[in-house]
Amino acid sequence: MPYVTISTVRGIFDVAQKKAMLERVTDLMVEIEGQGNPDFRRNVWVKIEEGEPASWSLGGMIPSPDVIAGNFGPLDAGGRRVAKAKV
Repeated sequence: MPYVTISTVRGIFDVAQKKAMLERVTDLMVEIEGQGNPDFRRNVWVKIEEGEPASWSLGGMIPSPDVIAGNFGPLDAGGRRVAKAKV
């Protein structure tokens, strides 16, 4: 029974992206570890852990919520991506 954990910065993925990630990683585990057996799906655990931006660093840069929103667009209260304003 595989347990897959994906660690990411909070605010990078929206609700639809998380759903797609969970589904596709599950599909991949069924294909590889379960050797394509569809019954294996019920044994696959996939978890997305989101850490606060201040707990992460890339090249010494801490991705603040404003930087994340500027690069990816902000999330609304329901966790859906709001389209970035065109400049």
